[in-house]
Amino acid sequence: LLTHSVTQWVPQGVLGIWDTCPETLRFRLSGFPRKHNEGRIEVFYKGEWGTICDDDFSLANAHVLCRQLGFVSATGWAHSAKYGKGTGKIWLDNVQCSGSERSVSVCKSRGWGNSDCTHDEDAGVICKDERLPGYVDSNVIEVLVDENKVEEVRLRPVFTIATKRMPVTEGVVEVKNKDGWAQICDNGWTPKNSRVVCGMMGFPHEKKVNKNFYKLYAERQKNHFLVHSVACLGTEVHLAACPLEFNYGNATESCPGGMPAVVSCVPGPLYAQSTAMRKKLKMQSTVRLKGGAKYGEGRVEVLKGSEWGTICDDRWNLLSASVVCRELGFGSAKEALTGARMGQGLGPIYMNEVQCTGHERSLWNCRYKNITAEDCKHTEDASLRCNVPYMGYEKTVRILGGRSRYEGRVEVLRTETNETLRWGLICGEGWGTEEAMVVCRQLGLGYANHGLQETWYWDSSNVTEMVMSGVKCTGDEMSLSQCQHHRTVNCQKAAARFSAGVICSETASDLVLNAPLVQQTTYIEDRPLHMLYCAAEEDCLSKSAAKANWPYGHRRLLRFSSQIHNIGRADFRPKAGRHSWVWHACHGHYHSMDIFTHYDLMSANGTKVAEGHKASFCLEDTDCDEGVSKRYECANFGEQGITVGCWDLYRHDIDCQWIDITDVKPGNYILQVVINPNYEVAESDFTNNAMKCNCKYDGHRIWVHNCHIGDAFSEEAEKKFEKYPGQLNNQIS
Repeated sequence: LLTHSVTQWVPQGVLGIWDTCPETLRFRLSGFPRKHNEGRIEVFYKGEWGTICDDDFSLANAHVLCRQLGFVSATGWAHSAKYGKGTGKIWLDNVQCSGSERSVSVCKSRGWGNSDCTHDEDAGVICKDERLPGYVDSNVIEVLVDENKVEEVRLRPVFTIATKRMPVTEGVVEVKNKDGWAQICDNGWTPKNSRVVCGMMGFPHEKKVNKNFYKLYAERQKNHFLVHSVACLGTEVHLAACPLEFNYGNATESCPGGMPAVVSCVPGPLYAQSTAMRKKLKMQSTVRLKGGAKYGEGRVEVLKGSEWGTICDDRWNLLSASVVCRELGFGSAKEALTGARMGQGLGPIYMNEVQCTGHERSLWNCRYKNITAEDCKHTEDASLRCNVPYMGYEKTVRILGGRSRYEGRVEVLRTETNETLRWGLICGEGWGTEEAMVVCRQLGLGYANHGLQETWYWDSSNVTEMVMSGVKCTGDEMSLSQCQHHRTVNCQKAAARFSAGVICSETASDLVLNAPLVQQTTYIEDRPLHMLYCAAEEDCLSKSAAKANWPYGHRRLLRFSSQIHNIGRADFRPKAGRHSWVWHACHGHYHSMDIFTHYDLMSANGTKVAEGHKASFCLEDTDCDEGVSKRYECANFGEQGITVGCWDLYRHDIDCQWIDITDVKPGNYILQVVINPNYEVAESDFTNNAMKCNCKYDGHRIWVHNCHIGDAFSEEAEKKFEKYPGQLNNQIS
């Protein structure tokens, strides 16, 4: 259960005199079936857990409750005991919040314990999957409702040049107080305090600051000192978690001989101004993040020997997550996530019960247990979100005209030659998933669902002109400004209805091929031509087959099974609607994707030695993990797709599940299979879409080994794989 307690001052008597005893309210989500950020809302009041009735319930109520649970906001609510009926008291009824209240207890209601409901009317909430900052532990949230609580912290730059440069790495530390900003007295200020502030701002380290300049500056300013003593250990993820002493008297006089605290931070390589620092990022690291929508979030993976693996989430917390974040050049951790919340990994699980103090330079320096087979599954893979520097990227792009905030026509802010700013559209020609990924990341809207080349079906009442064309991104950029584009606009279809659009999503699928199965099932078959008419129709043979003396003779086929798993957080659905699926009479079903995989045999330098082919599939759930139900099947024009936790199996003995190697000479080769090669359907991670194997072919038999997903090996191991010389005998070395 996710529980959260909050100290609430309870008004006593008719006149509303404040009682001097704080009443502790605690909140939790419970019930089933549910995810970690949704459930029946339960309140602990006067020593007893109870529920809230759904009468007059609204999204505003859900916002207040989600914030009290430690989430940033609500995305919805549920009525009629959707998550099951609670027990005990129904504490609140007819709750009416405006949405801005600090606590549900200050919203209008019938009063505590006064209700005419049954548990059939228990309310539930669905919270946005993003946590409020400042928690020592991601599941036990302790925040006192106190007007002196440090809600927000900022670094205010003082140098003129520093105010224009992003990110802000140095400045006066200021905390939000009521409606304004206040300073902290620097008497007794330590590097540990600076480390905590830098971590909050998205920076891994602090550095010494030249106080002389700031002293002159401070003397000319009127300072308001809210905090006069800070004593951080250096491992906290938020200033609010450090021991603080507040000023209650004359705040301007309360820093004798001191000045406002000033902090200077060292940015990680990704955010460094100099290119020399950026190059450091290329250095081999033993930890990485996978499957996140933006930089500084993802599933934690560690390198042991030459293979990457994951971490089990037992005891996973913000201290350990912060060590990873700082090691990767980000700040402290904003969230430590459990239960494969950033998708499941592959391969080994290396660590369990990781316990860091927070001072370690690397995760490998922390205490941990080695995994035994029964300890953990990939459904328990640990992930995180780090504090990252504010870059202001979201200010230079927007999406308009869509049906929700997750979709729309893309507009960019361009600086004209005369230094004026204007808004404008992007030419849709060549626009695709990689470009949409960048826009969705830039706006903080998660993953790209679709990159659209036409947007005529959306509201066009505020359409502007085209200001950008020829946009080409790799998909890794932080903002569109880092992608290539034409110097001057050159667009064949310049009308607004052909401008670029995006549909973003908070979750995405992630397909991956079962590499060991390919290795176990590969063999050669000489198949008679009279059995290959259907396959020839489907373009599954190399071009030389057309010149063969049909139906006599045979083709030599390299056959193997493909088992494609969806390990992401959303179902994989074909881009094309049912109306455009193609009926394949030979195979007796519809193909929903024209090109779903590429099968190739290549030489060590990457040249194709067999034509291979582009396979179109009918997508369905062949089987699923325990507890997951099949949703998709090809028969009877059924819905197509691959459910999260399921896989689609193409056995080695079905048509077209091969590469035609009739014309291939003996030698050492690489077998490569790429899923979703044209990025037609959005995924959270495209780096695991290719699978490669070493092959030795002697003209009669084939040996296949070292089959692995494209990003499973270390760089050194990958280089060795590509230089594979083959075996001198039949023994696999």
